[in-house]
Amino acid sequence: QVQLVESGGGLVQAGGSLRLSCATSVSIRSIDPMGWYRQAPGKQRELVARITSGGSTNYADSVKGRFTIARDNAENTVYLQMNSLKPEYTAVYYCLVVYYGINYWGKGTLVTVSS
Repeated sequence: QVQLVESGGGLVQAGGSLRLSCATSVSIRSIDPMGWYRQAPGKQRELVARITSGGSTNYADSVKGRFTIARDNAENTVYLQMNSLKPEYTAVYYCLVVYYGINYWGKGTLVTVSS
């Protein structure tokens, strides 16, 4: 069983920044991939960013150039740095870890961007 604890969400004005963290209960050194997803009210959950064990990343088109995903294997944590936030980014952000073929989701952290 993998425990994921997300933090860093909150209320921010448009143009502001937040950094989300996802701390895991297992070593992430070989976990591939890890990712952040989000779900806005009335919408489906969507991929925001993903990072492999080798450090390769990919992003949703809507956040390219604004968000950066990173992993700290020593701290067993994955981060999402979010800059130049827009109101349409308001959502619950979830961390996903695929561990031995099983998807583990965190409980989510709410990000609210005011205009």
